[in-house]
Amino acid sequence: ARRLSDLVKEIIDLSRLQSHDPLADAFEVEVDEAVQVAVAQSQASAEARQIEVSYTNNGTGVVVGDRDQIIMAIHNLIENAINYSPERTKVSVSTDLNDGLIEIKVTDQGIGIPESEQERIFERFYRVDAARSRETGGTGLGLSIVKHVISNHGGDIQVWSVPGTGSTFTVSLPLVPPQEESQ
Repeated sequence: ARRLSDLVKEIIDLSRLQSHDPLADAFEVEVDEAVQVAVAQSQASAEARQIEVSYTNNGTGVVVGDRDQIIMAIHNLIENAINYSPERTKVSVSTDLNDGLIEIKVTDQGIGIPESEQERIFERFYRVDAARSRETGGTGLGLSIVKHVISNHGGDIQVWSVPGTGSTFTVSLPLVPPQEESQ
């Protein structure tokens, strides 16, 4: 029942993302605060699996968009990192500034993703290992939702992964230039 409920919720989320432009009713979003909220939302599942989630702020700024959607995207990445990592490992979240963009990185010590599968992981319902879906509880929609949120906010998402070593998902979002903030 919980898996079905999660699936319905994620299908509704994805449908909303496809029919609503987050920049139409955009507000300034403090990235540091959004990341902190997403990390806090993941604490219970991390503690249940004895996974340490750390956050390092190497630079922050303001982006324009829908705060709740940005938090949801970051939260989905952190939850995936937790779900696909062995117990008693670490998930690292960090932010960096890079040429007018803010990069949010989520790195795990999990099972990794074969290079041949990396392009497909953002497709709806795609699972690298369908046999693990019951174990991880996922719906196969989380990364598709992340990609839609980030694309709708003018950003990009990249993945680096090595099977047996882990994965790093890097979200890049355009920063509001400092002189435009709060205008």
